[in-house]
This record gives sequence, C-alpha cells and structure tokens, in this order.
Amino acid sequence: MQQDGDSDRINIAIDGPAGAGKSTVARKVAEQLGYIYIDTGAMYRAVTLSALKASIEPQDSKALAALATSLDIELLPGDKGQTVLLNGEDVTDSIRSREVTLIVSLIAANETVREVLGAMQRKLAARKGVVMDGRDIGSHVLPNAELKVFLTATVEERASRRFKEISGKQDVTLEQLAQEIADRDRLDEQREIAPLICAPDALVMDSTTMMIEEVVGAIVKLSRTKLAEAK
Repeated sequence: MQQDGDSDRINIAIDGPAGAGKSTVARKVAEQLGYIYIDTGAMYRAVTLSALKASIEPQDSKALAALATSLDIELLPGDKGQTVLLNGEDVTDSIRSREVTLIVSLIAANETVREVLGAMQRKLAARKGVVMDGRDIGSHVLPNAELKVFLTATVEERASRRFKEISGKQDVTLEQLAQEIADRDRLDEQREIAPLICAPDALVMDSTTMMIEEVVGAIVKLSRTKLAEAK
C-alpha cells in the first residue's frame, strides 16, 4: 500500500491551454505508471454546471463562493475513463456541454472557487503517485511536483481536434471553435487568480505534430528518470 512520502512514486503536473490534449495524455500516463489521474478541469466544469443550474452569473462572486463550498465532487476511475459525480449525480457527459465550455473560464477565475478546489486537489496529491492536469498545477496547486510538463499546440490544431471530438454532437463550426479557444486562452492567461502560465521548471512540449502515444511515451520516460533521481 502506498504510504505518505512513498519514494516509489512522484507527482506529475501537466499544464497547458484548452484543447492541448492534457486530459487524454494525463489519463494514459497515469494508466501506464499505475498512478491516480486527477482531472482538475472536470472539477471546475462541475462547479460551472452547478452554477448554470442555479442560475448564478459568473460575476456573482459571493454566490459562486457559497456554491463551491457546498458541493461534493468525486472523481472515480473506470474502464471508459473518469466518472465525475456532483453531489452523487453522474455528470460526466453534461459537464462537457458547449454551455459549460463557454463560461468555465469565467467561473474558474473566482478566487474562492479556486481556493476550495485547490485545497481538494492538494489533499488528493498528498500521498504522491498522482498525475494532475489543469492550468495552474505546476505553478500554483502543486509547485513541488517532481515532474512538470507544459503541453501546448497551435490554436488551429487544438480547434481541429475538438471539432473531430464533437462532430455530430454539437452544432458549431471549426472557425467558431478556433475563436472560442483563442478567447479562452486570453481569459485563462489574464485572470488575476492563478493564471495560465508555464512554471519556470516545467518542460514545454508542443504536441501540434505529435501523436498522443508519442507524448505519453515521452512523459512516462521523463517520470521514470525523475523517480530514479529522487531515490
């Protein structure tokens, strides 16, 4: 059983802009290493979905703060990926709706929302052996993570990947997606609380021309090197 400070495990932080493939890569890296995958974006999406249902505006900081502290969010591993439970309800699919996507960056800019979810994320990572992806993991949530990767790709490539992913499911053009991703990048980079930045000690990896398995393989190799150095 894994113990606190287990020298056989490290924490891996994967940051980057929307659509860079962080979640897919992080999940596969965790699978290969036998680590726990934590999708922080799903946590922010769960808060956003709850805010939409409660008709809370992104600008209503007080209401959002109260909402965030009242929610029970669980991330459960499964054969088909991670299941997200919000107050016991499976919201895995609904948090990926376009309505949620369009305002999640605004909700994520709320200071209390970030404090509440950040504390949850640090607690999950305390025992090591975690692969966590998001916007500010290496710079803010897990600044002491042994391996930090900043995964990026061009806006055009990220929009193309997203377009293929939702093809036939959502009525949106490739051009709209590209604009929305660019807008989201700007919001993530310019927010006052824990903005999207590349940690000084992070390895920058551009996945524009790389296959998913190539990215995963590179990060797994890096993690094993870091683990050997930590021993």
